[in-house]
Amino acid sequence: MSVEIVVPEVGESIVDARVARWLKREGDVVSAGEALVELETDKIDVEVSAPRAGVLAKIAHGDGDDVKIGEVLGVIEPGSAAELRGAGEQEPRGAGEPRGAGEPRGAGADASRAAATPSARRLAREQNVEIESVRSDGPRVTKADVERSLGRDDAEPHAEAPAKPAAQSAPSARPQTTPVSPAGDRREERQRMSRRRATIARRLVEAQQTAAMLTTFNEVDMTVVMELRARQKEAFKARHGISLGIASFFVKASVAALREFPRLNAEVQGDEMVLKHYYDIGVAVGAAEGLVVPVLRDVQLMSFAAIEHGIREFARKANDGSLTLEDLRGGTFSITNGGVYGSLMSTPILNPPQVGILGLHAIKERPAGVGGEIRLRPMMYTALTYDHRIVDGSDAVRFLVRIKELVEDPAALLLDS
Repeated sequence: MSVEIVVPEVGESIVDARVARWLKREGDVVSAGEALVELETDKIDVEVSAPRAGVLAKIAHGDGDDVKIGEVLGVIEPGSAAELRGAGEQEPRGAGEPRGAGEPRGAGADASRAAATPSARRLAREQNVEIESVRSDGPRVTKADVERSLGRDDAEPHAEAPAKPAAQSAPSARPQTTPVSPAGDRREERQRMSRRRATIARRLVEAQQTAAMLTTFNEVDMTVVMELRARQKEAFKARHGISLGIASFFVKASVAALREFPRLNAEVQGDEMVLKHYYDIGVAVGAAEGLVVPVLRDVQLMSFAAIEHGIREFARKANDGSLTLEDLRGGTFSITNGGVYGSLMSTPILNPPQVGILGLHAIKERPAGVGGEIRLRPMMYTALTYDHRIVDGSDAVRFLVRIKELVEDPAALLLDS
């Protein structure tokens, strides 16, 4: 009896997806639980596995097709490819490259491919690397494993690494390129946005249309934090197995400041304000398709070390494409650090339905007045974008001043923890 392969439910807020790439072709023998096709959703990539063993007899939606939750992707027939052909059925062609009339590929042919993350496979295809040859210390080959096999120095993921350009997929899944002019220096090309990129674009426009966004600025003297990190970096790493970064200071300071200015930890629902007395802080990290904002939950209960571990784990997941919907769900306030890209000042955009986002920037030595003297100090501009519908300008300014006070005197963070 045939079994249908359907688009699974991946979250209550996700209603459709795009077929990124079939890992099998029509006529291939498949095992139960074997990955068959990659789907791209607004938030995460999903692999759909075979519900039973048999032969992939039909592909209903090829690479690049948009599909709804519950829609049929393909059909698995019981038995083997040889049995189907023996019954008079012509061997079908798949959505990928054409195949000769030789022996059908068995279920084991793509076993190692199924044990790699989607981002690892994309990078391997772009760099002409056989994914089967890449070694991994974990259960699946990740993007970082492929980068190490290429000898890249930046193979290890870290929280403050800039996002890498989106990798091109296999020929069957590559966006359509339309040269407009034969002249090499005037060539244009048209590329279809990925679902995630299109969603980012839509949400940015929606944020500007629905919220009354304003941004206020301040600057923070990072001298004490830099000195503290220099003194404690070895002991902190030996004790916790991770370096003490900048972000954890601002995460801690944000929680303390949000307690004093609760409307920045709220959202607007109709004509009501929903004030939240828990602190789930989104921390923007770089991913192939742009920044994503996974959420550290109940940050008020977390130590500096726990925050650093959480951010590092999110960076790793963003790098190898393993972020889950739960990682990205919710959030009451967000922090984004444009400084890792070299930004000196910017106006961050809200992450709806949140009403506040803190922007961090590059630390640069600048002249500053200290005790009546002019000295060079490591300074950082900070920015707070807020929804003026429920946050008054005075509260926004004082919130950012409180962030400045707490970071310039980190001992105060202990009293507010």
